[in-house]
Amino acid sequence: MGRPASQARGAQGRHVVTGTWDALGAEASRIRLEVFVEEQRVPLEEELDARDAHCLHAIAYDADGRAMGTGRLLPDGHIGRMAVRKAWRGQGVGSLLLVALMDAARRRGDAEVVLDAQLHARPFYARHGFVEEGETFMDAGIPHRVMRLRF
Repeated sequence: MGRPASQARGAQGRHVVTGTWDALGAEASRIRLEVFVEEQRVPLEEELDARDAHCLHAIAYDADGRAMGTGRLLPDGHIGRMAVRKAWRGQGVGSLLLVALMDAARRRGDAEVVLDAQLHARPFYARHGFVEEGETFMDAGIPHRVMRLRF
């Protein structure tokens, strides 16, 4: 298994580890299957894709080492597959993940990040400076809107 690329620490001993799919894919896929496939009924074949191998992945852990959530940064600056396990929602875990992925994009020289937000999550992304654009569209049967943040 590969080694994680970096770690960032947050409040209450929480931390985010970023790295490759080889290093983090097993844990990231467990979280994504739990949140997207089991809870949101996204078809399995739509959830895991070939792009995972080319992304920077992030996993947020609590002080006891339990994985709370995940997300990924694609080579083109898209952030995606943001998922927080139910027990940790509303506690800042999504923000820890999003900031870690945004920081990684800045460090590699990206001018902006873009994401496809589920409609219910738009206020969360807006609080981080993302701006909506375009029309609502369906992805895996769930309404989304493109949101962008320029650095």
